[in-house]
Amino acid sequence: MKRTLLFVMAVFLGFAVMAQHYTLKPNVKTEKARTANKIGFEPTNASSLVQAKQIATPAAYKNTDFVNIVTFGSSANGYTYGYAGGQKSIVYANTALNTVCHFHRMGGTLDPGGYSGDLGYDISTDGGMTWTAMHECYKAVNNAGGTYYTDAARYPNHGIYNPAGNTDPNNAYVTYFAPTLDGSNGAGSWGGYAYGRAKVGTPTDTLRTLKPSRPGEGIFQYIPDGYCVTSLGEVWAADFNQDWTTGAIAYQGTMLINHGVWDAGLMDFVYTEELIDCPTIDNSRPALIQIEFSPDGLTGYICVLADNGEVPFAAGTSYFPILWKTTDAGQTWSDPISVSLGGSDGIGGVLNYLTDAQIAELFLPPLPSREEIPFTTAFDFDLSVDGFGNPHIAVVVGVTGADAYSISSAYPFTSAMDITSLDGGNTWIAYDCGRPYTFRGLFPDDTYSEDNRIQIARNPAGTKIFVSWIATFLPGITDNNQPDIFTRGIDIVNHLLTTRDSSGVLLDQPINVTEFTEGMWQAFMGSMASEVLESNGSYTIPMTYLSTGASTFDPVAPVVFKYIQDFKFSEADFNFVGIDENPQQVKAAINVSQNFPNPTNGETSVTFSLNDASTVGFEVVNMMGQKVYDVPAVTYGSGIHAFTFNASSLANGVYFYTVTAGEEKITKKMIVK
Repeated sequence: MKRTLLFVMAVFLGFAVMAQHYTLKPNVKTEKARTANKIGFEPTNASSLVQAKQIATPAAYKNTDFVNIVTFGSSANGYTYGYAGGQKSIVYANTALNTVCHFHRMGGTLDPGGYSGDLGYDISTDGGMTWTAMHECYKAVNNAGGTYYTDAARYPNHGIYNPAGNTDPNNAYVTYFAPTLDGSNGAGSWGGYAYGRAKVGTPTDTLRTLKPSRPGEGIFQYIPDGYCVTSLGEVWAADFNQDWTTGAIAYQGTMLINHGVWDAGLMDFVYTEELIDCPTIDNSRPALIQIEFSPDGLTGYICVLADNGEVPFAAGTSYFPILWKTTDAGQTWSDPISVSLGGSDGIGGVLNYLTDAQIAELFLPPLPSREEIPFTTAFDFDLSVDGFGNPHIAVVVGVTGADAYSISSAYPFTSAMDITSLDGGNTWIAYDCGRPYTFRGLFPDDTYSEDNRIQIARNPAGTKIFVSWIATFLPGITDNNQPDIFTRGIDIVNHLLTTRDSSGVLLDQPINVTEFTEGMWQAFMGSMASEVLESNGSYTIPMTYLSTGASTFDPVAPVVFKYIQDFKFSEADFNFVGIDENPQQVKAAINVSQNFPNPTNGETSVTFSLNDASTVGFEVVNMMGQKVYDVPAVTYGSGIHAFTFNASSLANGVYFYTVTAGEEKITKKMIVK
């Protein structure tokens, strides 16, 4: 009763704070978390026991100065990458073995007759340059004449277990952990876990184990989101405990943590389960869960996005990160650590990421002070731990909407952030990595959604952090239905962020990885490894996305997987001081794309985005500096806009176009031929 009263009081105080301090303008776009009661249930395939092994031959796509993209696997549908959040361990990299692995459900064009309840992987032992694909390591076989195989696997996590002292990838193991549809949470429900491993050098050497829920013991397995393989050779999987026995989901206020230890006799992992209390203010399921350990394998964190009532300013209104910490490799875990984004105890980088003009665009007068603005996380996030034992939470942060647990999602009011600590979780800072241009994509009939799918990686030593997300950067487009992958690097020792070099001007913005590649506007469900490949001061970031071969995305359609082969940062790319505690710090007023298409002999477009309203002009000059085209400056509002220019009357050659916004000018090169 006392706990209930405290939660009710926290809710009342939270809404009182919101009502007292701010009123959002009525036209502000907001989003809430999308949920589904039963997800990913698919029927059996009559020919599911007939499989075909395929070897992928890299078919490189290369546009000068851009990345290579190769096709290297397939699946029966896009649900293999998750449902409304793709922070599972889909891509995995190990620098010591120079190996990258990609894990997924089977089927599709490279697996004729394959079943989406089976699991397989694609692997490269030369740093992602060449691949072998479609190694099946798990087959669903338990069909008792019903509609579904009860051991059909879904939404897998995976990693690479490298035995101590081993330097040969052939002696390492691909290890996986996935939910199944075994009905042990009740009729027609989830409940099973499937886990096992495959030897890299002998792909037919596989083991699998099935583990059902145990409702009588209060154990209700569902869909694990968090997963990691530590440097100590241990595996961790994190899930929420939810009772399905009545046909409806009932969150039990606990996390279900699975811990795997290698058994040399079995040549596989043996798992134990632990329930850890995770109460929320109204006993609702937290948005997501992740687990990760430091490079030495000793310090680790479990993190969820939820509201447990411990941050009064946010209680009843907003999500915030909540963490549990271990310093003894997971033998014991701390009490929850609640992170206040806003209010008097808020994080400076969160309080100050909006300009005064942007605050005025969001709120009706009287405008709130920065400490009166309620901030919230979005509904996806990812977790890493650096070499100093500090957590890094990659998450989109925004202003809480008029409805509880909603976010003001329009550009430029959200920020892709790395929320981290310099002292093991006592105090917090935030790196503003960039502003996602769009927030949510809705796919056929609005039955499937994907938000920014923000993810995080580190280098092996844990001194560099890399954050990626997907967003659509097209004029007039407000939904995230045609995404590119955006990426930012952080030097956590010197507090520097990577910058983008535009004709000698270093801009505080992320890099569009898929711009002018075959993945441009089609990088659906982009995914990134939790660790990058490091060599001689460069950091190659393994990333993938999936494609149906159509310009629009339907998650039910068969997909092929695309690997971004050679995107990297170097030490020289870390240029911008990244900790923003000063609300007056000036951000780039304008971001300008390369014209597309380039080269061109007809119409070409230049897209630009404004943080605030500004007068913007456009001109094109030839190599002699002679103006061949211009658009007089006019006022544009904040957001994404475009100039379209017809170059058909120009002689072949090199030209330069300049976009001017107020006092800022950005010039780029254009080729006509």
